[in-house]
Order: sequence, then C-alpha cells, then structure tokens
Amino acid sequence: MMDIRRLLAIDAVVLVAYVVAANPAVTGIAVHEWLGLGFLAVIVVHAAMHFDYLVETVRGSACRRGMRLAKFALDAILVIVLMLCCTSGLMVSGAILPSFGLYAKGYYFWDPLHAVSAKLLLALLLVHAAANGKVVVASLKRKDSDYDE
Repeated sequence: MMDIRRLLAIDAVVLVAYVVAANPAVTGIAVHEWLGLGFLAVIVVHAAMHFDYLVETVRGSACRRGMRLAKFALDAILVIVLMLCCTSGLMVSGAILPSFGLYAKGYYFWDPLHAVSAKLLLALLLVHAAANGKVVVASLKRKDSDYDE
C-alpha cells in the first residue's frame, strides 16, 4: 500500500504541470511544448501509482463496481484524449520537431485537432478531479495514511 500523502503530492505536481503546460500564452510555444512532453511523463507516473486501483476495479465486488467502472471509463477516455492532444501537439510543433530536424505535414488537420483535444482534455480533467474529490477528502480525514480506496 502506498502512502496517501505521497499519492496526493504527485497528483498535485500533475495538476501544477498541466496548468503551467496548458497555457502557451504565458509560457511561450517552446516552453509549452517541452512542458507538455514532460507532463506526459508525469501522467505515466500518476497512472502507474494508481495501477492497484485499476486492478481492484476489475476484480472488485459487484456492489461498488458500477461507479468504479464509470470512473475507469472516464479515465480511459481521458488517456485517449491526452494521447490525441500530445500527438497533435507534436505534429504542429514549432520547437520539439525542429530541434530534431523534423517537420510534419498536415498542419491544417493537426492544429484544429490539437485545439479541440486540449479543450476536451481540460473538461475531462475537471470531471476526473470532481469524480475523485470525495475519495481525496475522505483519505485525508483518515488517521491511517494507507491508500486502500
């Protein structure tokens, strides 16, 4: 079992990384792109840390499985949208691809896809945070700090 405070600290880093990376008007395009790539790495760590929740969802009891499966479906859609956002972002890259001497064609396809997927990603992240907010608050109130939700 993992300490809930460690999980929440990493989740907070994920949130801060997203907020900073998601605003190219503040950071500039190059920083936005590199932070976005770093954000993807942080999300992989976040997902790995919650892997036991995935296993428990699949094996869980029928009485609580409905809500867990709904959260799992939300998370699966979130991952797909994240991948769309990252892929389309790389395809319109003005910093990352050129730094490797690469260029992607199809800007008029990738740019609108990146804009739509980024907005959808933000909406899904808000729903994800709201769906898990009750678990976070309950976990912080418990005296034992083991994550077993």
